[in-house]
Order: sequence, then C-alpha cells, then structure tokens
Amino acid sequence: MTTTVRRAIESDAELLHEIARQTFPLACPATTTLDAIASYIEQNLSVSAFRHYLTDPAREVLLAEVDGQPAGYAMFSALEPGDPDVAQALTLHPTVELSKCYVLGLFHGAGVAPALIGSGIAWARGQGFVGMWLGVNQENARANRFYEKMGFELMGTKKFLVGERWEDDFVRQLSLSESLSAR
Repeated sequence: MTTTVRRAIESDAELLHEIARQTFPLACPATTTLDAIASYIEQNLSVSAFRHYLTDPAREVLLAEVDGQPAGYAMFSALEPGDPDVAQALTLHPTVELSKCYVLGLFHGAGVAPALIGSGIAWARGQGFVGMWLGVNQENARANRFYEKMGFELMGTKKFLVGERWEDDFVRQLSLSESLSAR
C-alpha cells in the first residue's frame, strides 16, 4: 500500500465532509449523544465549513490517499489560541494547532495518521512555527497513545463543546525543533 499526502483544494470540500462525517464519531466518548455529534458535524464539518477552511490563509488542510483511495485528512490552524486554558498550557511560540486529524477505519494502523502529521510538521516548520499543539478527548485512549508516541507532551486540559455538551480534553504540545525521525 502506498500512502500519499497532498494539500486539499476547494473541490475536495465534499470529500472532506464525507470523511469527517464517518470519522468524527469515532473520536467521541460513548457518552456523547448522536444529536450532539450531528450538531457538531453540521456546524463545523459541513461542506460549507470545509469550503471556508480551504480558502482560509490561516489554515492548511492535507488529504491522505492510500493507493489512490481517500483515507483521511488533517487540518492545521495558524491562529493564536483563543482559549485561555490552551494559551496558559503552551510553552512554545509561535505555535500552530493540529486542529483535526481523522483516518477512515479501514486505514487505521496503515501509517496514514503519521504521514499526515509528518507532512503537517514539514509545512509548519516551513512556515516558521516552533511548536504544534492539539486538544484530544481525555477518554480517547487510542488517540492519546498515538499522540504520545508521536512526541506530543501532555501540557494541560481544556473544555471542548460538542453540541451542547462540554467534553474534557488534554492539551498536548510538540516541539518542531526535534527530529521526527528520533521517535
């Protein structure tokens, strides 16, 4: 299997929405209601939301394919953290957020997520960022193990709104001055 990562373009908005629709629920704890998940997808992962993300100069959206089949995506945001809990937790500046990283279940364990993050790290370094951060649900053990393996250190906590329910997230940070190959 060959994984390729490319910059997503505006015509990928529907595809990105479909990947998000299938993968976002996988990252939610069992206590998150279907209505809350649907509301979040409608507000933040719709086709129109992706069209906005793809034309926003503060964002970089990457699309991964395995043997030509869409497999996942990642989105990076160069906007300064507006959440005071995140701002207090981070120690590296300038920083970029790994806002979203989702892989279709068929491709879990196939190296797609590391390829997306590696491409994002290369992009972020090229933009002059020295740190990358993310929020990940505290109950998502698989994702937390993965991010820890990738070198993202636990720095603090924050809240994340899904529908009308506040979820508890860990804030994790990665130094971009460290070599990815050292992991």
